Amino acid sequence: MSNERNIWYDNLRAIATVAVVGIHVSSDYAPATGSIPMSDFWVGNVFDSLSRFAVPVFVMLSGALLLPGEYPIGTFMKKRLMRVVVPFVFWSFIYIIRSVYENVQDGVHYTFEGLAREVFVMFRDGSSIHLWYVYMIIGLYLFIPILGKWVRHSNGKERLYFLVVWLMVMLLDQPYAEKIKPAIDFGCFAGFGGYLVLGYCLSVTTFGSINQTRWLGGALLVAGISITILGTFFTRQVTGRYVSDFYEPLSLNILLYAAGMFLLVKDSGPGKGWIAATRDFISRYSYGIFLSHVLFLSPLDDLGVNWRFITPVVGIPLTMLCCIALSSALVFIISKLPGGKYIAG
Repeated sequence: MSNERNIWYDNLRAIATVAVVGIHVSSDYAPATGSIPMSDFWVGNVFDSLSRFAVPVFVMLSGALLLPGEYPIGTFMKKRLMRVVVPFVFWSFIYIIRSVYENVQDGVHYTFEGLAREVFVMFRDGSSIHLWYVYMIIGLYLFIPILGKWVRHSNGKERLYFLVVWLMVMLLDQPYAEKIKPAIDFGCFAGFGGYLVLGYCLSVTTFGSINQTRWLGGALLVAGISITILGTFFTRQVTGRYVSDFYEPLSLNILLYAAGMFLLVKDSGPGKGWIAATRDFISRYSYGIFLSHVLFLSPLDDLGVNWRFITPVVGIPLTMLCCIALSSALVFIISKLPGGKYIAG
């Protein structure tokens, strides 16, 4: 069992891990948007929207956990960054092997040079759709020793200034602001780095009592989810096609949702029984589950277990459950092999 004082970290990590799987299961409705009943669109849209807090929350957790600590750069790179990189390299090659095998099955003939080039490109750009997150988080980890030192020595007003400018830059980067965005280089404030600082700030800031904090979190969560669901629906109605703008992690509505989820779970209790045991398992193996779960989506789909199974109301949660169970079992088995703990994730 995790340290009870910080158990909410594990609660949030486990919830976000399930949500990541939810994104990759429910988002399959998107390509079929124009050919499925409106009821199926709504189910897919709701499940997808409900899952979209996951990536920002993972980054916020990194900020809450890593920015307060002072690490020598060498120690940080060895103990923190390598824990991300080593499993990532292993699973990247697993996805590369799968991709090459599928291409050969489809009749592709590789020369040695062609195979080497294919492997290099897949490793450079990402060998699976979800691994973009790891490339992003590695970039943030390289910056954490510097950002953390600033955060620890800054005051509340300085951190608020950073977050306000980051929010402004986020808003200006939205498609609707293209015509008014000034030619100012906002690169220092752009991207996911703001979620690191936000996670730290929300973890150390009190908003009254625990109940008041949860009321605030609930309000932010409801606002973020509502905008995401309705924005995606109305965009479809206006354009006649699926548009993912409201699902993007660097959008105001997802920021509201992620912050709300963070505050709702903050200071949550340890739980008990099978729920606590499941939480502990998923939290412990969350990175491995994230890295491996996409391996099972295609085989499950071949068996007819996907978002369309019976009805999306059944198919999406069932596929999520199967995917989480299989990836959890695989990562657990690998972790028990000699040296497996270093690559399982």
